[in-house]
Amino acid sequence: MVINLIKSRLLRLNSGMNNILKSSETLLVSTRIEQLLKGIRNKPHYYVDMHIHSKYSRATSTDMTLENIAFCARLKGLNIVGTGDCTHPKWLGELKRKLVESYPGLYRLKSEKNPEQATLFLIQGEVSTVYRDGNAVKRIHHVILFPDFDAVEQVYDALKHIGDLSADGRPLLECSSPELVEILKSVSDDIEVFPAHVWTPHFSIFGVHGYASVKECYKDKTNEIYALETGLSSDPLMNWRVSSNDRYTLVSNSDSHSYYPWRLGREANLIILEELSYKSILNAIRKKGKSRVILTIETHPEYGKYHYPGHRGCSFYAEPDDYFKLKGICPVCGRKLTPGVDTHIEEVADRPRGVRPRDASDYVHLIPLSEIIGYLYSTKPDSKKAWNIYYALIKEFGNEYRILLEIPIEEIEKRDGKLAYAIRMVREERVKIRPGYDGVYGEIKGFLNGNSITEFLNK
Repeated sequence: MVINLIKSRLLRLNSGMNNILKSSETLLVSTRIEQLLKGIRNKPHYYVDMHIHSKYSRATSTDMTLENIAFCARLKGLNIVGTGDCTHPKWLGELKRKLVESYPGLYRLKSEKNPEQATLFLIQGEVSTVYRDGNAVKRIHHVILFPDFDAVEQVYDALKHIGDLSADGRPLLECSSPELVEILKSVSDDIEVFPAHVWTPHFSIFGVHGYASVKECYKDKTNEIYALETGLSSDPLMNWRVSSNDRYTLVSNSDSHSYYPWRLGREANLIILEELSYKSILNAIRKKGKSRVILTIETHPEYGKYHYPGHRGCSFYAEPDDYFKLKGICPVCGRKLTPGVDTHIEEVADRPRGVRPRDASDYVHLIPLSEIIGYLYSTKPDSKKAWNIYYALIKEFGNEYRILLEIPIEEIEKRDGKLAYAIRMVREERVKIRPGYDGVYGEIKGFLNGNSITEFLNK
């Protein structure tokens, strides 16, 4: 398997390479990204992906092990990553056997040969609540963060009575959203819960089977909710159009079902922490003390699987104006189109695009490096060719975030002029993407150069 070859090569790199993998020092050309990051250059900051899955979730890689997650997190440049699925009994058993606390509430693999350079794990799970509220059936996904394994065990004992926790890494629970919060907070106030991928049509707070507001969903427990997860199909610019959500910290996470670096960390959070601990991450989310979410790393929302309305089976998607003209009906089959996040936000927004709430964190759009390589060289991200190019870049420059965000374009150009151009276009927000729809991911179509699209395929 190609990844085993990559592992064996990377493990031979010297300790200086390990320092690069852990470091977030900036070596930027003068761009918007430089302006965003230069203010935190001398502050302790960390890349955090706090929502992933394990091999025990449906539609997840069977190779989604702690070892593979930790390895690819280092390739990506992630400092801290969620464990995923901590309420699943078998996965919980693995977590307890294989992890050791490295900092308060943050864990590493016991098998790590370089503990100081280890990927840190945050204990995390996701649950699905399905229930009736009045005459409507509600289906909501929630991300849960835990301060320690004792809290997980207590929550496990409570949840096993309202759902089969062994059936799926993301279990189905027979309780309402406020009831879930009540259960969690009865165990510890340091347990954090927030709605997952809030605009996704299926299983989200603002989706087809959701609500019009956070307050309608969580009712008397609304004050226990501090964050909203944007999801792949939306970004902060879109979320800022709904003023009732201003009070919440926007977080972005990969929700990854695979350990590969084009999935893991594709969305993440850059966080300043007062100290390296779970409590400081909690404070960043709750905007307490000096810890803060400085910016979120976002895929272009067009890349998400539900950005535009459409029908996968009909190979049809609708631009926003066309969607409203069609009254949401597919012209191919005559059935109702699967809703898109972009059009849904357009329907409920009470602000024009571009208005930024006070004290809102910033964001940057990125495309996974493996997908840029795949596009430029007409290959798949998991091909041997793509891996070899990716490995050579990681060996020279440290990790993926450094390449996409920090390394001067002139340095990348010395190795690969075509790639340097593409990364410049990504940094300058000049990427053309065919939007995702009805469960189909978006695709890179080219780079905007003036009024034209520069194509690189087969060049």
